Amino acid sequence: MQKIKNIEDGVRLRVQHEDDLWAIAQMVRSGCQVGMMGFRRDQSTGTQEAGRAKAADRKPMWIVLQAESTEFQPFTDNLRIHGIISEAPMDKGSHHTHAVSPRDEVEISWRGGISESDRSLLAEAVQDSGRGRVAIAVVESDEILLFEIAQHGMRQVGDTFTLRGGGKREGKSTEIRNAFLAKVADQASQAISAEMPVVICGPGMAREQFETLLKGSGVGHRILNIATSIGGRAAANEVMREGTADAVLGEFAMAKQVRLIEESLSRIATNGAVAYGRKELEEAVSQGAVESLVIEAGMLRSESFWADAASQVRATGGEVVQASADHDAGEQLMGLGGALGLLRWKME
Repeated sequence: MQKIKNIEDGVRLRVQHEDDLWAIAQMVRSGCQVGMMGFRRDQSTGTQEAGRAKAADRKPMWIVLQAESTEFQPFTDNLRIHGIISEAPMDKGSHHTHAVSPRDEVEISWRGGISESDRSLLAEAVQDSGRGRVAIAVVESDEILLFEIAQHGMRQVGDTFTLRGGGKREGKSTEIRNAFLAKVADQASQAISAEMPVVICGPGMAREQFETLLKGSGVGHRILNIATSIGGRAAANEVMREGTADAVLGEFAMAKQVRLIEESLSRIATNGAVAYGRKELEEAVSQGAVESLVIEAGMLRSESFWADAASQVRATGGEVVQASADHDAGEQLMGLGGALGLLRWKME
């Protein structure tokens, strides 16, 4: 995300990557003014030719919406902002939808100016701009899973590649297993862009062979090979939780979210310095005990209680991490009410 300039009560932004769309989807809510280039049909240009109606021309113009709702699909360039036209050369008061994609310029303004939470999320998006996505390949001798890691989400790429099954399978032989690894390595090299680093992980030695085969594809991926204590989807979460792939993941927002959520769950299991649930968090915040507040980003904007709590946490020197629910740890966060506080001391 690139911040082009400040405008009255808002900002003008240039969308640079698909990950920027997640941040915009959080910041735009009902009542915002959202302006960008769009198209409207000029009904004055419609004519009758040889008894047939000629469609009105679609004209480009700058359109400002009074936003009503957004639709966002993670891991796509599909962000749609619905609203009523408040400023445009024509059709004021009509419904319109902005389809926001990378390379678009968007102006967003809020009543009373940008909030503290939106300013923080915008600063993070600008700082993270240019960080590409990362692929994680979880490799076992008879099963391989591919995942794509974005700043605020994780998704499995394609189906699970597997030789597992019931009964006697010839695929368990070494020869067939080697052919299986070679086939998946070839398919993975095509599914993962050359610019995307690949973390290969798993509990056994099959990942070493897979790395050799992937390098042999000639695509030129940057590869990091890491041993994990477990296979399957849990291995991808272990890589992010333990920080063993920091050489590639670095300060990925999602990796940080996973670590903090996992640390919170560990403290819950040991009755440690952690708070969750509205009542417990309210008490911890009031005492200045919250060192890190991990909260689903939408909650900060849906109720003033959470925005006030976040402000108090920042005022006492704590950090507020705006999390996504589009990964496994995020789903666990939502299962605990959508907010967790890692505390400076244990509450009695």
